[in-house]
Amino acid sequence: MTSDSVTTFDDLAKAGYLEIGDGYRTKQAEHGRPGLPILRVAEVLDGRIAPKFEDFVSESYRSTMGPKVSRADDIVLTTKGTVGRVAVIPPGCPEFVYSPQVCFFRTSSDSPLTNRYLYYWFKSELFWSQARSLKGQTDMADYLNLADIRSLRIVLPTEPVQRAIGEVLGSLDRKIAANERIVDTASGLMKLMYAEAIVEGAIITSIAEIADVVDGPHATPEKLKSGPWFLSISSLRNGRLALAESAHVKEADFQRWTRRVTPRFGDVLFSYETRLGEAALMPSGVRACLGRRMALLRPRSGSVGPRTLLYTFLSRSFQDTIRRRSIHGATVDRIPLTDLPAWPIELPATETQHLEDALSCLDDLASNGERENEALVSLRDALLPRLMSGEIRVRDAETIAVGAT
Repeated sequence: MTSDSVTTFDDLAKAGYLEIGDGYRTKQAEHGRPGLPILRVAEVLDGRIAPKFEDFVSESYRSTMGPKVSRADDIVLTTKGTVGRVAVIPPGCPEFVYSPQVCFFRTSSDSPLTNRYLYYWFKSELFWSQARSLKGQTDMADYLNLADIRSLRIVLPTEPVQRAIGEVLGSLDRKIAANERIVDTASGLMKLMYAEAIVEGAIITSIAEIADVVDGPHATPEKLKSGPWFLSISSLRNGRLALAESAHVKEADFQRWTRRVTPRFGDVLFSYETRLGEAALMPSGVRACLGRRMALLRPRSGSVGPRTLLYTFLSRSFQDTIRRRSIHGATVDRIPLTDLPAWPIELPATETQHLEDALSCLDDLASNGERENEALVSLRDALLPRLMSGEIRVRDAETIAVGAT
């Protein structure tokens, strides 16, 4: 093929350069162990898979699955529900079978389309501009079918250019992944440190003795792509504040939505409906308002450090209290905020300042990684469309990426 040639996925497949398929359509009778786990749509995240592997296809049906069994370096695309999440299957990942709503792509060794370029192409507007016009809709969700995917048109730069684009963007993604590992490690150490402190001795007090409880507004403003942050239950993830999962509001809405309370550094943010038990610390230097179903604990001066309070909230003991004392409704579970101040809570009995200082060092390490990742994600997302369209030269993008990593 010539440089910058235009082709379709179907043409690449017919030429033997690209294998495309959707997942295995299982019957209930085929389920069972020992067997191959099934990768579901919800387990494909942005750039990676997070398999839970709760359902299995019996090993005796392997011969009927054909190519629908995973391989390292497969690129996967969700085609129903949340359409367009894309990931690469990492080397060493245990085998599994794809569900019908997950489409997979495999490039051949002599393909003019490189694997990494294809991955980033799926994240670009070059894919989405076509996908939006092709997406169907059922009563349940959006979808893309296999015939539509085969009809997608793709512009292929020369192979060296494709590889260079993949390497530039990949270097940013590798640094992002390294920072995520640092955050996860620091979070794990903080949980362990708190658990060890409790084992050495604990006291029982009440929420009202150590913190004020304030909830956010009971409505939702118009969400934007820039402006002050709007913190919703999606912003809480594994004890951290995920700003990447948060939206923004205009300045006028921010002023209205902070009349009751403006979140500040040291507040423990938590969800009081649906995702009960989730919490995170409010970082410094972030202008934000609370969303619906969100509230905060504001530690009282001299009572307990904010990080100690966060891990007290996340502790097994208090999570059990949440499960026992929450109101279990027909549609959602809810923490009754009027009752919450009276709830008992367990604190370490000794050396709380020493614990807070140790947690603070680890939290700062995690926060630095998160802030750096926000900048790296923003840079990657800015470079991606410009590289794919040829607006910026690969050499210039390489210089920018090296400076950032």
